[in-house]
Amino acid sequence: MSRIHLLDTSVYSQPIRRTMQAGVAARWPTMDQDTVAISAICEAEVLFGLNKSGSERMRDIYSSVLRGRFQVLPVDAEVAATYADLRADCERMGIKVEDMDLLIAATAKTHGLIVATLNVSDFARIPGLTVEDWSAPPPTASA
Repeated sequence: MSRIHLLDTSVYSQPIRRTMQAGVAARWPTMDQDTVAISAICEAEVLFGLNKSGSERMRDIYSSVLRGRFQVLPVDAEVAATYADLRADCERMGIKVEDMDLLIAATAKTHGLIVATLNVSDFARIPGLTVEDWSAPPPTASA
């Protein structure tokens, strides 16, 4: 099976939160290295949050549940070029997007991945990006 989703920080960080959001909790057991990746930007955001919080509980959960679970895709020259194109397109259209979100989007677009997020509005306005809302459990197949 090939990789399908790039997790946004809002999804990736769920296991270290006090309560996991229902949509992510339903999907978490099926996520693995073959179908899911994260951006180096996402990893940086989570590590910053851990450092800022100083919470040993959160750090322990990160170490046991998140660290090394998914491939971390780098921000390389190809992602940088995609970022530049996306940022220029967004500015021309008057769309404001946070740089970290735009780098995550560029990583997804470069690798042909769907951004899995709880913050659809942060990504849906980025031209040419496929976004999936993980705030609700996945639909079940009808019998």
